[in-house]
Amino acid sequence: MAPVPEEFARVTIALHGEAGRLWLDGLHALVEDCSARWSLKVGAPFAPLSYNYAAPAEGPGGERFVLKLGVPSSGLLREIEALLAFGGRGAARLVDSDAARGALLLERLEPGTQLVALCEADDEAATSAAAAVMRMLRRTALHQPHPFPTAADWGLGFARCRAHFGGGCGPFPGELFEEAESLYAELLASSAAPVLLHGDLHHGNILAAARAAWLAVDPQGVVGEPAYEVGALLRNPLPQLLRFPHPARVTERRIAQLSEELGLERERVRGWGLAQAVLSYWWSVEDGGEVGESGLAVAEVLAAARP
Repeated sequence: MAPVPEEFARVTIALHGEAGRLWLDGLHALVEDCSARWSLKVGAPFAPLSYNYAAPAEGPGGERFVLKLGVPSSGLLREIEALLAFGGRGAARLVDSDAARGALLLERLEPGTQLVALCEADDEAATSAAAAVMRMLRRTALHQPHPFPTAADWGLGFARCRAHFGGGCGPFPGELFEEAESLYAELLASSAAPVLLHGDLHHGNILAAARAAWLAVDPQGVVGEPAYEVGALLRNPLPQLLRFPHPARVTERRIAQLSEELGLERERVRGWGLAQAVLSYWWSVEDGGEVGESGLAVAEVLAAARP
């Protein structure tokens, strides 16, 4: 097994503390155990790693997989449940898993190029590709009871932000925060019937594949109306989006395009995009990670956009 990248180890410990440190100590043995369990030949991990360990793997008959490992958590459990629910429709297939050990054996999507590359060359085509994935994913039936958070659960971040800053809004311009907070509440109150959503469907989580043009990976699993899914796409990719000659024009065209291709009201597309951009920036502050100004800047772009 190749050495664990230092930055990946740092992030793992920052997120999970002593549990993360212990998990890293046992990672080599975990890879060996998974290799034996699923008869795999595991290669060097993909670079760069983010929040989980992921590496290409081959089965005994040359089958091509991805072995994904993470500190056992509710987030990984929800990913497993979401992938099972999607069943390969719009997303990579889950071949097998061991939730207790935080291990997932996944279909390897090839060539695996991220949608980021197409976005940089032709953002309109990339937006259309993402919309196609959204249409495939939203066919998934939502069974009760389910283990997933709801859009309302995620929206509690606004109240936590207020509490953290003594009723204020900290690093956010007051007008921007208040509009996002109000929009989130209004959109929740008027939402369509909920479905299971990916929850983090941005350009880095949509890959070129063989059995479909594009498929999603790394679902967070959240329950909300279909329009909620557009939020992550509208604020990404960063910082590339902000380097376009006219980010506001690109954003307004995306809103119109997603509305048309997904059959959604433009006001809801723009509203969820803005509200989630502010919420996402707060999560970064709340988690204590590196908080770049690009997250706030893209929220301001969405605030200026008109449907």
